[in-house]
Amino acid sequence: KKKTLSLSLTLITFSSLFPHFEAMAKLLLLLLLLFIFHSVESAPPPHSCDPSNPTTKLYQFCRTDLPISQRARDLVSRLTIDEKISQLVNTAPGIPRLGVPAYEWWSEGLHGVAGVGLGIRFNGTVKAATSFPQVILTAASFDSYEWFRIAQVIGKEARGVYNAGQAQGMTFWAPNINIFRDPRWGRGQETPGEDPLMTGTYAVAYVRGLQGDSFDGRKTLSNHLQASACCKHFTAYDLDRWKGITRYVFNAQVSLADLAETYQPPFKKCIEEGRASGIMCAYNRVNGIPSCADPNLLTRTARGLWRFSGYITSDCDAVSIIHDAQGYAKTPEDAVADVLKAGMDVNCGSYLQKHTKSALQQKKMSETDIDRALLNLFSVRIRLGLFNGDPTKLPYGNISPNDVCSPAHQALALDAARNGIVLLKNNLKLLPFSKRSVSSLAVIGPNANVAKTLLGNYAGPPCKTVTPLDALRSYVKNAVYHNGCDSVACSNAAIDQAVAIARNADHVVLIMGLDQTQEKEDMDRVDLSLPGKQQELITSVANAAKKPVVLVLICGGPVDISFATNNDKIGSILWAGYPGEAGGIALAEIIFGDHNPGGRLPVTWYPQSFVNVQMTDMRMRSATGYPGRTYKFYKGPKVFEFGHGLSYSTYSYRFKTLYETNLYLNQSKVETNSDSVRYILVSEMGKAGCDVAKTKVIVAVENQGEMAGKHPVLMFARHERGGEDGNRAEKQLVGFKSIVLSNGEKAEMEFEIGLCEHLSRANEVGVMVVEEGKYFLTVGDSELPLIVNV
Repeated sequence: KKKTLSLSLTLITFSSLFPHFEAMAKLLLLLLLLFIFHSVESAPPPHSCDPSNPTTKLYQFCRTDLPISQRARDLVSRLTIDEKISQLVNTAPGIPRLGVPAYEWWSEGLHGVAGVGLGIRFNGTVKAATSFPQVILTAASFDSYEWFRIAQVIGKEARGVYNAGQAQGMTFWAPNINIFRDPRWGRGQETPGEDPLMTGTYAVAYVRGLQGDSFDGRKTLSNHLQASACCKHFTAYDLDRWKGITRYVFNAQVSLADLAETYQPPFKKCIEEGRASGIMCAYNRVNGIPSCADPNLLTRTARGLWRFSGYITSDCDAVSIIHDAQGYAKTPEDAVADVLKAGMDVNCGSYLQKHTKSALQQKKMSETDIDRALLNLFSVRIRLGLFNGDPTKLPYGNISPNDVCSPAHQALALDAARNGIVLLKNNLKLLPFSKRSVSSLAVIGPNANVAKTLLGNYAGPPCKTVTPLDALRSYVKNAVYHNGCDSVACSNAAIDQAVAIARNADHVVLIMGLDQTQEKEDMDRVDLSLPGKQQELITSVANAAKKPVVLVLICGGPVDISFATNNDKIGSILWAGYPGEAGGIALAEIIFGDHNPGGRLPVTWYPQSFVNVQMTDMRMRSATGYPGRTYKFYKGPKVFEFGHGLSYSTYSYRFKTLYETNLYLNQSKVETNSDSVRYILVSEMGKAGCDVAKTKVIVAVENQGEMAGKHPVLMFARHERGGEDGNRAEKQLVGFKSIVLSNGEKAEMEFEIGLCEHLSRANEVGVMVVEEGKYFLTVGDSELPLIVNV
């Protein structure tokens, strides 16, 4: 760079001395500056083991022919104790003497490459990334292959950003696979919903897509990851800040049954089937023990039972609070020792950097504990290809900045929004509007003309966004807009002006709901109603309009809109989640019939009265004076059921065949529970027994409507005794698939039902059991009995 600067100064001087050479000098200078710019822009991203460096050949950690574990051990063995300690935090400094560059562990990619962490910068060639719908809406498609494709794009765009030299790391702290247990949780929007099977399936699809695996998981990834996924927050984390109680001090009291049946299964699937290379331990304590300091959780369960082989990070500053906020550890050194001995590897924050050396000196831990953590950390960096020379010349090295925000990626974002949006109500078939007959449209509401609200939290800068208002105006030029409220909080509502506009329009679309001022990380809700004067505005406009109005809700968590479901003046209701960069277009397409909605709710919508339930109560099962949680156990009134979702078409279902209607569990160790139902332990059946205890079900599906549509088919199962004793689920999801059918078209869908995976439940000590008796499989109104004999 010094030589090029000197040469440019020489050219400038030369041109001033010889004016007739000025044009040539300027041309040469321009070419030189273009060369400098190109060389800076195309500089390879940070990596180790440059083959042009002769010292590289001396290091085993640079030899790609050796096992990753051997390479990682060689690197760790060369570090001084101070260098080792420096690597235990998310912002790890470089080790120049070994040619190891600095590394940032914290990057985010929840529903698109985000600028939230410290590892990604959008300040170079890449200015934006494809912003998909927030996860709760993506989940509503019930389409696991679509989830996989979205994660594939996020991983590919992450590589594109890295190859452009705008990333300091390739470890992404997503997905969030905590169960959406309470409708008030501000981060529920980040999750796939309330069902453990669905959440686990999402985790597997996301991890496989992001890391570069195949959809079926058969690709070998041990030697090269596209990007690294990290399932979070391990475990039973779903309270942020509610009525003065924060996640930093909350002690989640969780029964063994709920832990085994609800909170842990998504993480088990993420690790065993998804083969995630990272997990994050949570802030909260579980039954008194901080998650990041629990060896039973991190080492015995994740690494032992589930054979996890990646790295474990703390949530940010989760180590410091073990001493500073929770008082679990008496000293900072005790906190450091607790987490490293429990199996955590890297601290988001600086606590380990500050206190590990004194913990060593006080003999609260050993250097072996540090080495174990570093082996996991460097193994992941090696798997990412960052110790194999220039990454742009290796697998995934051909992904360029041009692949970020590509037309295909943006088209997938639009598809995801289309397929997730849920039609909650459509009285008298108000929707879709006729494009020919709507001559004027009133668009009212605080979420109608705000692009940022569409994205939700943990979003990066989108490729482009179109607000719902602009998208609707592409269908109706005469569309009059009024925000109706000063903000989503709606402390001030311009009801008279909104009513005046509504009276003069053919049709009215109200675009209401929540945004990140109402629900987000570190902010749980205390109310399930629409904020401020939103309800008053909606009702007033509906009463004044010529025809029934359309209500659109943009929000992550559920809201109690019973007033709207029971009001005939509100003809249609759409839930759009936070639909991402293309959400405005998708909404307009659905309203005007260019897309047939098929999304279904991934979470129960509770009434306002649910706020009387303490958010701190972690029990899933109902009890006296306690209604329970999620569709599996909740016994109380609902605004909308889990899985609710309408279409412009009508679909019928019929069970066609069942390979076996009677299943026999030939096991010697049969036990009987308190209500005289015989059962066997899943663990006693073993893998071989569980593989045999399966049957297949074929469901015939027909689109009886006039429009083609993409339709998710959900299959539930329930025991004949249902939830009568409070221990069994009322019903539970056992399978889901999405199908595209033209009007009048029929198709058959096959579901495999495994007794161990789908029909088991946890007993009071957290052991999974299969009970004898009659079960009922249901799809819509169609039902099929299945007999299990012990």
